[in-house]
Amino acid sequence: MQEQDMLACLVAQAEAEGGDIVMIRAIIEEASTIGANRTLDRLGLSDTGAVEDVKELRELLRGWRDAKKAAGSAALGWIVRLAVRLLLLGIATRVGLRL
Repeated sequence: MQEQDMLACLVAQAEAEGGDIVMIRAIIEEASTIGANRTLDRLGLSDTGAVEDVKELRELLRGWRDAKKAAGSAALGWIVRLAVRLLLLGIATRVGLRL
């Protein structure tokens, strides 16, 4: 939000100094596009296959998250089953049942 305020102030200042608002906005838009393209290039996402690469990475990440969730659920299930068995074993021992 602070960056937007700074940009608005710079645009107002340039306009007050006689700059054409259309030209100022065009310069800002062009600078933004150049900056975005430079960032994508530095990240290695400027080629034509980048869209598919990002989709594939998202699918892999989704699969990893699903696997983590399933493993956590399975572990919790095993812990609960073990706790119930130990509880039943303790009750059986307390009552005097021989196993």
